[in-house]
Amino acid sequence: MSAAEELVVLLAEDGSPIGTALKATVHTMDTPLHLAFSCHVTNAAGEILITRRALSKLTWPGVWTNSFCGHPGPDESMDDAIRRRAEQELGITVRDIRPALPDFRYRAVDASGIVENEICPVFAATIVGEPNPSPAEVAEWRWVKPENLRAAIEGAPFAFSPWLVWQHEQLVESHLD
Repeated sequence: MSAAEELVVLLAEDGSPIGTALKATVHTMDTPLHLAFSCHVTNAAGEILITRRALSKLTWPGVWTNSFCGHPGPDESMDDAIRRRAEQELGITVRDIRPALPDFRYRAVDASGIVENEICPVFAATIVGEPNPSPAEVAEWRWVKPENLRAAIEGAPFAFSPWLVWQHEQLVESHLD
């Protein structure tokens, strides 16, 4: 299936599926609630992979964010969607996929007025190999130590995607309890 034909799952406010829409048409100034995911990838050294979104991306172009994001297709498991997007965006294989923030949900508006409106469970995974990202998805990437990422997000949150900032806040809070 080409990117132009990719479907996303539309959701009711309670998170139940209510239909599908073409991914190419779903992110607008009135984006319907839909299902997505975020994934944070680590390497054997415990570093986190962050990526800078390609300048050609519709939403938040050029902004630093988590390793990768995506949308599971209708009847596609989250694990399968995560593996598919890891390969498509970063040219990687991931293992040990595990939930980090299973109930994460957000709505954000970028500078151009495009809205993200997603129920977006957050996962962590471990990389196999090294990234070879698609230039249509990723402008740059870096391995960073968790404490350095935390300091960067706290010191300059405007340099990162809003979902990464909010995920970071919730992950920090969950580890302090």
